[in-house]
Amino acid sequence: MSNRFSRLVVITALAVVTAPVVANPASGATDVGIQATTFADEFNGPAGSPVDTNKWRVETGNNGGNNHEYQYYTNRTQNAAMDGQGNLVITARRENPGNYNCWYGRCQYTSARLNTSGKFSQTYGHFEIRMKMSQGQGMWPAFWMMGTTGGGWPNNGEIDVMENIGREPNTVHGTIHGPGYSGAGGIGAAFNGPRFASGFHTFRLDWAPNSLTWSVDNTVFQRRTPADLGGRQWVFNNRPFYLLLNLAVGGDWPGAPNSGTPMPNTIVVDYVRVTTL
Repeated sequence: MSNRFSRLVVITALAVVTAPVVANPASGATDVGIQATTFADEFNGPAGSPVDTNKWRVETGNNGGNNHEYQYYTNRTQNAAMDGQGNLVITARRENPGNYNCWYGRCQYTSARLNTSGKFSQTYGHFEIRMKMSQGQGMWPAFWMMGTTGGGWPNNGEIDVMENIGREPNTVHGTIHGPGYSGAGGIGAAFNGPRFASGFHTFRLDWAPNSLTWSVDNTVFQRRTPADLGGRQWVFNNRPFYLLLNLAVGGDWPGAPNSGTPMPNTIVVDYVRVTTL
């Protein structure tokens, strides 16, 4: 969800978790360590319960001034809550219950944005979300990552694991942003598949030194390495990144909602999981 814009103040990251080394008793050889789960949220709370604040920060405010998003992010369960069936539901609503102000005046919409800054970050691994997409013109869901060191955006790096804009119901995007290739100049690719609001789909990033690979439902659609940057700086090695998950409304890229955009509008998240390589 490119900060075609300035982002959050970065909080010092937690230590990176590494996989153990396991000996193979049959061969006497030392094998590469087993894959270890380092972060998981299965969203199994009771219906109406809030997100786990031991894992997530719930942002508030209108963060979209630089790319002209319309929503005001709240910490209310009306915008982010468990459904009691093993899912997190993030809901965008056409409302302004708190008389919130946005960059364009009185806010027209509320929604939610979560991040793990200061709670969880990791260098390399598998980053995965299973979710059902929002729908309609002007909707902009995203699952993405930001670097914890390196200065402000885009020098710290940004990895968009999955973005969708409502006018493209069958398309998701994966993008990287860094110094000299940020905002509209980010480097990425699109995946064209089913109508993503019609059911659950799995979006995954596999991150290794000098390599980023995106997949949808286990189909790889993009791989990026330093060779893709034309000599510009690769900022995705030896740096922990934290997670972000949000549902934006409007903005320069998706455009404004229209009379055909459903409201309320939701993304439904089955799980978020991170493992080591």
